[in-house]
Amino acid sequence: MKTLYERTDVVPLLAEIFRELGFEGATLSRITERTGIGKGSLYHFFPGGKEEMAAVVLADVDTWFEQFVYEPLRRDDPAEAIAAMWKNVDVYFRSGGRICLVGAFALDETRERFAAVINSYFQRWIDALADALVRSGRPAGEARAVAEDAVLGIQGALVLSRALDDKGLFKRALDQMAKRLSAT
Repeated sequence: MKTLYERTDVVPLLAEIFRELGFEGATLSRITERTGIGKGSLYHFFPGGKEEMAAVVLADVDTWFEQFVYEPLRRDDPAEAIAAMWKNVDVYFRSGGRICLVGAFALDETRERFAAVINSYFQRWIDALADALVRSGRPAGEARAVAEDAVLGIQGALVLSRALDDKGLFKRALDQMAKRLSAT
């Protein structure tokens, strides 16, 4: 029995392939092998090829973060939104078991290809968190520095937990950052 896919079914599969292999390593042959979807079907869904696949995956990541992290930080009660950010980040990154695709793309030659998207992802996260911190009573300059430190800490915790193969490290790091952020 042949599995029928919709474009929306393929995006999460592609995301995991790009996370595992990177943009350059995710050749069309490897994508078809790992998804079980023929090249013709992939080109039907993504006429722009691998570049379009990566752009759609990045847009999907962006949509998730906009809905579950940035917008609540801008809109909701600051303390509740910040607490939800820690929880949602832990869920999204599977307690450190899933790398940040945007961060991974920022580290290799792919960065130039998707520079605007990568920059926007991190800037909007920092801006939204800084906004929540300002609304909670922090001075703007301090809020910005704390927000940058938090996003930096999350990204660093992802790398370290993967490097040490210690998923508990990511959760511990999030908990420590949350305590530090609420204490200052």
